[in-house]
Amino acid sequence: MPPTSTALRGVRILALLVAAVAAMAGCHAEPQATNEPDKADRAWVQLTGRGPEARLVTLAAACPKAVVDGKPLAMQTRAAPSPDFPVTACSLLLPPDARHARIGRHVLVLPKPMVNRIVLFGDTGCRLKGHAIQLCDNPSGHRRDWPFAEVAQLAAAHRPDLVVHVGDYYYRESPCPPSRSGCKGSPWGDNWTTWDADFFAPAAPLLAAAPWVMVRGNHESCSRGWQGWFRLLDAGPAPLPCPAVSAPYAVSLGGLNLYVLDSADAEDKLSPPDAVEQFAAQLDALAGPLATEPGWIVTHRPIWGLAPVVRLGPIGPLETSLNATEEVAVHGHDLSAVQMVVSGHVHHFASFAFGQQRPAQLIVGTGGDIGERGDTPAFRSGSAVIDGMTARDFAFERYGFLVLDRQKDGWAGGFYNLDDRLIARCRLASRELACAPAS
Repeated sequence: MPPTSTALRGVRILALLVAAVAAMAGCHAEPQATNEPDKADRAWVQLTGRGPEARLVTLAAACPKAVVDGKPLAMQTRAAPSPDFPVTACSLLLPPDARHARIGRHVLVLPKPMVNRIVLFGDTGCRLKGHAIQLCDNPSGHRRDWPFAEVAQLAAAHRPDLVVHVGDYYYRESPCPPSRSGCKGSPWGDNWTTWDADFFAPAAPLLAAAPWVMVRGNHESCSRGWQGWFRLLDAGPAPLPCPAVSAPYAVSLGGLNLYVLDSADAEDKLSPPDAVEQFAAQLDALAGPLATEPGWIVTHRPIWGLAPVVRLGPIGPLETSLNATEEVAVHGHDLSAVQMVVSGHVHHFASFAFGQQRPAQLIVGTGGDIGERGDTPAFRSGSAVIDGMTARDFAFERYGFLVLDRQKDGWAGGFYNLDDRLIARCRLASRELACAPAS
């Protein structure tokens, strides 16, 4: 029986009321993007020599579109799925004036014109190699088992404008021994499951907090985790097949430049001509800026540093100098504008100040991997002769991260431990780097 006109009016009024209530409740609104990481995808912003780049690792077969300042932009396929990496790596070079960007539910934090706070650390993965074992599953709840996730979460709470990772992301190179319950079933080998467990999953809060600068470490060399490095993190426009060197590049932070160099293959104890030539060629590529535009060299292996070899009780560790390859390579290069070299590789914190004659050296290999056997958590300071020049040095072995804030005359900040407690302070003015206990 057909409805009467009065009944039709009632239906229409009811429909309008339902639509109005739904609109007020946001039922038809576009889902709001959040910083909450999706379990299937990893998204972040990475600074490269071409500008800031949005990166995504997704289980989807095709790259999605990003929304930048309200406009959909197609992401490019950086690496298609493979047997070891059954994920799609996507990238999008962001417009330099972009103010808002998201990929699906991931809100991307874009770089600021002037970076005022930097978090620095490196050497973050969980070591599984032969008899050197960390408890990647953290079964006891003890933070020294493998604290990278906690380091990342604490560092994110400091609201950095930029994160600098000085290399060594991939450490799970062999299976967990059957007798070790603390890493039972852990993935291992250069594949997506391992890379996600070793880096992307624990780093998620910090990847969502700020843009990153990624540095290649020796654990990402062509004999170790090179596939994951070049597919996912290398700053170049496309993955490189090994043998390969990550191209050097510069990033401008507003009055300060970061000069990113690949020292994955630089030998510590020797200086073979081919390795020296490889590192020297990167210095040559950035020769003009290194001499004239103030900045920091960022490279995994320290150019001038010491590595603990044997612990000598109350005297402290016996230390030996490194890296022979880089020390030879920098000779004859004009580094007049370089204020500091920032590195990891040695799994502790250390600073070396040479005065105005040479850039300072900072080491922050404190992100989560096992410390050096000969090292000690005690603060130590003194002087050392490295590559023919005396340096004031300060060092200790703890897990944590360094926060540096821009000052009128340079940078200042401190090192925070796993209690988020400031335990050491640092100040950099020109080439003068001074670090000391916070107390």
